[in-house]
Amino acid sequence: MSTTVTTAGRVAELHEIRARALAGPSEKATQAQHAKGKLTARERIELLLDAGSFQEVEQLRRHRATGFGLEAKKPHTDGVITGWGTVEGRTVFVYAHDFRIFGGALGEAHATKIHKIMDMAIAAGAPLVSLNDGAGARIQEGVSALAGYGGIFQRNTRASGVIPQISVMLGPCAGGAAYSPALTDFVFMVRETSQMFITGPDVVKAVTGEEITQNGLGGADVHAETSGVCHFAYDDEETCIAEVRYLLSLLPQNNREAPPAAPSDDPATRRTDTLLDLVPADGNRPYDMRRVIEELVDNGEYLEIHERWSTNVLCALARLDGHVIGLIANQPQSLAGVLDIGASEKAARFVQFCDSFNIPLVTLVDVPGFLPGVDQEHGGIIRHGAKLLFAYCNATVPRISLILRKAYGGAYIVMDSQSIGADLTLAWPTNEIAVMGAEGAANVIFRREIAASDDPEAVRAQKIKEYKSELMHPYYAAERGLVDDVIDPAETRAVLASALSMLRTKHADLPPRKHGNQPQ
Repeated sequence: MSTTVTTAGRVAELHEIRARALAGPSEKATQAQHAKGKLTARERIELLLDAGSFQEVEQLRRHRATGFGLEAKKPHTDGVITGWGTVEGRTVFVYAHDFRIFGGALGEAHATKIHKIMDMAIAAGAPLVSLNDGAGARIQEGVSALAGYGGIFQRNTRASGVIPQISVMLGPCAGGAAYSPALTDFVFMVRETSQMFITGPDVVKAVTGEEITQNGLGGADVHAETSGVCHFAYDDEETCIAEVRYLLSLLPQNNREAPPAAPSDDPATRRTDTLLDLVPADGNRPYDMRRVIEELVDNGEYLEIHERWSTNVLCALARLDGHVIGLIANQPQSLAGVLDIGASEKAARFVQFCDSFNIPLVTLVDVPGFLPGVDQEHGGIIRHGAKLLFAYCNATVPRISLILRKAYGGAYIVMDSQSIGADLTLAWPTNEIAVMGAEGAANVIFRREIAASDDPEAVRAQKIKEYKSELMHPYYAAERGLVDDVIDPAETRAVLASALSMLRTKHADLPPRKHGNQPQ
């Protein structure tokens, strides 16, 4: 007796298959994931996207591999969940490794799903967020898995500067797999549960004899403080993913759009009288540049990038008069705010990112120069410092530079001075723009006169005073057109808001070329 096939029966079968795919491999696997302090892939997607907005792609995909027992285990999704949804109403594409299936390892079908969602994100012009929790390449599938990574890297590169790419590390990421996050714009990590390294502790021990834990080698704190691989590190997944949502709220969908503006209840004309006392006139006294940023931006809110790496320069996204800006600032509390190798790289990449996505740049300058030392010179401070110079010179977004106090030597030029293309250069009455500090300059210029005098210290003090009065008074640069205006610190927010409003329609083109050859 034949069984009649009906549409209703087929629909019921579909719902049953989907229910199994949504549930995952087993309750035991889910419990094991939770026992590690980790959420499942679908729980993470629910936190990231607006409620009910997720649309999954290729939920029923299965691998086609055989051998090593794979033919007997062919779960739906193949260990990665892909699709799109919204964050604050704007489209975002996402893929999330499901560690419960093959340990989140990447095979051919798994990679093809990721390739497809990346292609869709590029075509739609919307951000891509990867929720990473995988054991690397699926060894049983051999070179096919490695080729899958190649396809991801190629798409990461093609999407660079076209759509925002955010990598969220929520588990292990070893070997070649670590290069995909490194190619994206921002990397988030969770302490204790996420690690990134090219070769793990066992290989390190075998080759070098060094013993180290996974977190000691490639944990969140290591990459946030030492290597600079990680931009943001948090204690738990919930906070981490909430901050990803906040970052997305500050970014445009793609390189053809402006960042999203938001109404502000903080008046653009608000006076910043606190700055008069916050920043000491004495250039040798430190202060916290973060306090300055808090005074200038809307409601004192900003998102600092690379907060714990190369702390002598600050990079942050914030809003001023409701519009997103990128802030680069020397930090006098750390190494007196000098530029060194790490700070130059950190600021250069941030400038490059902001320029890619139409985010105006405001540079707060208080820099005594580049960090001297054999290690810096041998480490390539020349080529690394040139990266920041290249990034600023290449940037076509609105650029405003504000000199608070010191601006000495080559570091003054590099920190978006007027001579390298800043649209507006402003200064406070406390500014000191010079080739070097007065003490050093006097020692060079009047070296013989000081040495020949009966009272070298008195002569030195006199010459320092002369140099300051002649070449380092606050209006020297303004008189020569190198500073557009010297402003009252209390009016800084209003002046910046007005200038940014004027520059919002700025249009600038670079000469036709394939791309520049950035210093390495």
